[in-house]
Amino acid sequence: MKISTKGRYGLTIMMALAKRSGEGPISLKSIAKEYDLSEHYLEQLIAPLRNAMLVKSVRGAYGGYMLAKEPSEITTGDIIRVLEGPISPVEVLDDEEPAKRDLWIKIRDAVKEVLDNTTLEDMANFEDKGDQEYYMFYI
Repeated sequence: MKISTKGRYGLTIMMALAKRSGEGPISLKSIAKEYDLSEHYLEQLIAPLRNAMLVKSVRGAYGGYMLAKEPSEITTGDIIRVLEGPISPVEVLDDEEPAKRDLWIKIRDAVKEVLDNTTLEDMANFEDKGDQEYYMFYI
């Protein structure tokens, strides 16, 4: 499974809102500027997040967007599903060999577990440890 820029930038929007949770609405313009992203593209991504009731908008001169729930109540899986669709590396077919079908299901379940057990609060509170070694997983 490969997450597109839709999922990555959507997660960036949500992390920015989580980091400033409780401080009032934040404009997409300020998020775009802070992360050097296209404001126009972020506008396209915020609509499905709002429709899924993950964010709410505030109109007016000091308006913008804010999380509709606490950061601890929104998982990265919630965001990825809204922007990318179902979490599945491949479509599992009934006529597939049992060993291959089992492998695809295990991969799907592992990805779901990570996404569904990582909240925005976890992401917003993550501190880069500098020289800590990280693993890169490609699925």
